[in-house]
Amino acid sequence: MLEGMNRATPADNRVPEGWRKKINLIIRHTVGLTQDPIPPCDDAELSYMSPASPARLVHGDLASMLVGGLGSLSFQMLHPYSMTGVAQHSRYQSDPLGRMLQTANFIGFTTYGPKELAYSTIERVLAVHEAVRGVADDGVSYYANDPHLLLWVHCAEMSMFLEGYKRFGRQKLTDEVIDEYVSDMAQLARDMRCENPPTTYRELTEVLESFRPELRLIPEGLVARDFVAHQIITSPLKKPFFWFFVQSSYALMEPWARDLLGVPRRDRLNRYFITPVTRVLCRLMRGVVPPYENLTTAA
Repeated sequence: MLEGMNRATPADNRVPEGWRKKINLIIRHTVGLTQDPIPPCDDAELSYMSPASPARLVHGDLASMLVGGLGSLSFQMLHPYSMTGVAQHSRYQSDPLGRMLQTANFIGFTTYGPKELAYSTIERVLAVHEAVRGVADDGVSYYANDPHLLLWVHCAEMSMFLEGYKRFGRQKLTDEVIDEYVSDMAQLARDMRCENPPTTYRELTEVLESFRPELRLIPEGLVARDFVAHQIITSPLKKPFFWFFVQSSYALMEPWARDLLGVPRRDRLNRYFITPVTRVLCRLMRGVVPPYENLTTAA
């Protein structure tokens, strides 16, 4: 179904090779990607995710995944028990880029890796989650491996990755491909011990809607929101570019989610300024950081 969708774009070869490699490293290191991506497993019998899966298209575009990843972080903050677990057990403030690298590795290993690597990665994450438990500010106990919380994290993350690609990715996704993406990701959710993950885009929106009564921005979420927006990138040269990605990530969420997060909607500013500029930045990024499935041919 995705044949013909993975070809390198002309922009991939417009930058001289030496400069492209240098800028590639700068961009990747800026967002915590200090390790080389794993070679994709293209054997359908051995790979965890089918080589033809839309997940490889969506997750392979660093530019749109940066927007979607930031949106995922912000969206997940709205669940008080998920956020409390992060606040009490995560080192995101002391090592934000290291935390981002861990997330990127998980996505890369389960999207492009062989089954053995993917399953060991999943088990390692679940083992870490075993210690992530405690009591939230309302007196309710939380546990990171609670299937209900895992479902929230899965759906919030997947929806933002998908919306990020739909808005800033290289290709227009058909409804069929979108449903296939959700279905393929459902297997990962089941292996992560989620209960009844969505298998279509419609089901995904319904699941997210069902979580609305549980969502609120707790004080720890407010701290995390401002930390992600203002303290992950501190370089005066890079911060203005990062601002566009942060603002575009907020715009991926539904208006009710933005209101809960406490960020302005900025509908007209997003439509006529922020989104167009972010699209240009994404195209420029692809010129030096080719989509993952093209790395072997564009390098």
